[in-house]
Amino acid sequence: MKNKLRLFIVEPNNGGGLVHFAYQLCMALSNEGVDVTLITGTDYEMADFPHNFRVEKIMNLWEHFDQRSMKIESQNFLKRGWRKAYWILRRGIRGVRLVFAWVHLTLYLLRVKPDIVQFSKFEYPFEALFVGYLRRNGIIVSQICHEFELRESRDLILSFLNRTGGGEIYRHFSAIFFLSEEIRKRFLSIHTSIPEKRTFVIPHGNSGWLLNIPAVSEDVLRHRYGVRKNERIVLFFGLLSPSKGLDDLLDAFAIVRKSCDAKLIIAGYPTKHINMNEILERNQKLGIADQVIFDVRYIPLDEIQPLMGIASVVVYPYRSGTQSGALQTAYTFSRPVIATAVGGLPEVVDDGKSGYLVPAQSPHELAEKIAILINNPELAARMGNYAKNLSDTRFSWQFISREIKITYEGLFNNNRSIVT
Repeated sequence: MKNKLRLFIVEPNNGGGLVHFAYQLCMALSNEGVDVTLITGTDYEMADFPHNFRVEKIMNLWEHFDQRSMKIESQNFLKRGWRKAYWILRRGIRGVRLVFAWVHLTLYLLRVKPDIVQFSKFEYPFEALFVGYLRRNGIIVSQICHEFELRESRDLILSFLNRTGGGEIYRHFSAIFFLSEEIRKRFLSIHTSIPEKRTFVIPHGNSGWLLNIPAVSEDVLRHRYGVRKNERIVLFFGLLSPSKGLDDLLDAFAIVRKSCDAKLIIAGYPTKHINMNEILERNQKLGIADQVIFDVRYIPLDEIQPLMGIASVVVYPYRSGTQSGALQTAYTFSRPVIATAVGGLPEVVDDGKSGYLVPAQSPHELAEKIAILINNPELAARMGNYAKNLSDTRFSWQFISREIKITYEGLFNNNRSIVT
């Protein structure tokens, strides 16, 4: 019997969309006959779920969704100063922990010697040193490139470091997978030294694993949010950050309220880049505070299905982006979407079939499409059914894993022939 390809997938994020992506990919690749090991954080969110692959929880980092770190600015000068000092100190400590985690990871990989190591998103240029060391020691390295640009412009220092040194890491990869053709083209236009033949495009897979999670009832969520059973709901679901266009969504919803009766739910975890006080103040000034519900936390997995269930339409008003796992969640639960035509989103949304595409930062056009779906439940249902069909076919993990496996087998066989 032919030996299986030994693939180690490194995902330091122990919770959230990236590790959900990695979990589903590991399951699918294992089903395709690949010997898969996931390396992740010690607080691995998926620990209690079914696995057909090995998990090594060796990266001792930090909780990625800590409610205590939400950026709610105080009006008190001393409290603001203390909080700023706290953030600087915490960032320094985390930087040290990340370096030690990379040292431990590198030594572990050199000891077990997998055929291929796959990475995901990188945060700091220094990580290229470790990836390069692995490559020089004969290990094939690859990446699923979720992001290669920092979209949150407020982090000026990190943005500068990323622009000046962030491209170094990509030259070590034998294969880089992108989640849209548009993003691959942009990457190649910026990193001109990377050969196009090393780059590949795969779709972002669906969120089908969520269908197997026992969920709380929709009535529980309606009671919590104070919405009636037949009330029309516009939903934003996902991480909250400046690039997600929440300002545009609030402006659009203020327009929507003039022509139809609906409520807006904004559900997701606020990242460090967004100031929730500014969002709440804007909501008040627009006069829609009574119709907008904020659920600012990491939404528990057992609440995602009912959250989608009470939504009439799910909106993704991004100002920039690559792809969206949150959008795939809407598709999985048969919900029509309205998204901005940025990054790879036009390659996912069939305009007029699974939802609508609108220009970024165009509240009036966004409001027009929201009103259409709110006022036409039958149209929304048809689009939701079409979206579900896309989820089950075009965005199937079986298709994605086969494409990746073929690429990796080619890399491994080529590398082995060179060595021998």
